[in-house]
Amino acid sequence: MARRLSITLALAALASMAIALPAFAAAPKIGVFIPGVTQGSPTYADLAAGAQRFAAEIPGASVKVFEAGFNQAEWQEKLTSFVATGGFDFVLTSNPSLPDLIAAIAPTFPKQKFICLDGMKPGIPNLYTVLYNQTEQGYITGYLAGLVSTSSLPGANAAKKVGMVIGQHYPVMDKLIIPGFEQGLKAADPAFQLDVRVLGNWYDATKAGELAKSMIDGGADVILPICGSASQGVIKAAQDGGKYLVFFDSDEYSRAPDSILGCTALRQEQLAYTKLKEAYSGKLAFGKAEVVGMKEGYIELLSSSPSYQNGVPQAVKAKVAEAIAKIKAGSLAFKVPQL
Repeated sequence: MARRLSITLALAALASMAIALPAFAAAPKIGVFIPGVTQGSPTYADLAAGAQRFAAEIPGASVKVFEAGFNQAEWQEKLTSFVATGGFDFVLTSNPSLPDLIAAIAPTFPKQKFICLDGMKPGIPNLYTVLYNQTEQGYITGYLAGLVSTSSLPGANAAKKVGMVIGQHYPVMDKLIIPGFEQGLKAADPAFQLDVRVLGNWYDATKAGELAKSMIDGGADVILPICGSASQGVIKAAQDGGKYLVFFDSDEYSRAPDSILGCTALRQEQLAYTKLKEAYSGKLAFGKAEVVGMKEGYIELLSSSPSYQNGVPQAVKAKVAEAIAKIKAGSLAFKVPQL
């Protein structure tokens, strides 16, 4: 009886070890497809960093990063060529437009596993997507902007106008980010008006600065730029006008410590690392789509920065912290619409 029990325990131990083994016998080869460039694009730099971090833990693992540039008309062809090399276990990318591009070529490469962050498209057997709940992110950023605008800070005024300079319109921007930001503004004060200006690209800092100056002249005292490297023009306009900025997706405080009072960051590096690890161990549900946000730890207001701690009034920080706590507890929820 004792011998039989020991054999049973031994078999159970072996079974548990087998479950822990990776789904791939060889060290994984990872292709990172950047729909743009990493320089000046923290979200894409973090994507590559997450892949490198994962690969560093597995002897023999490799990462190849390919930058597709800013011409979106070329992304489909470049993605196809990248995948056609057949050299990757996983192709990792990030952009709301990428799931549709992947869906177009996925049947041609049925054995290729695709992981797309910051996008959503269920039902493709070899594609896993995970979307950030940027309505949450927009709400907290807008709520902070509205509270700063109605505060007694120098440069704030009574106009109840806040601005956004965006690179272009796209589904996530129009259905999640802008509505969330506007909800946050109106939670601070229902009288707020949101002025959205479209740059038309992600690099023209001069034009972005002109748009920002026009908004400031019209009464805006806080601006959210989501326009890539062109945001430098928005920063200069805010500095010259004595106004304030809030930022999306990454830690940008050091670019203008006295003007940037809030950054809500996406934990892109951690998400890339986690999802590659799950895929390698066979635990990632390809064919499905997920949504992550503040509760899961992938969206965060970077509140420890001196710019936020010293530049934002205590009463404002307390209200923002209360709103974040409600989101994490589920009492303040934002459903992601169909993209």
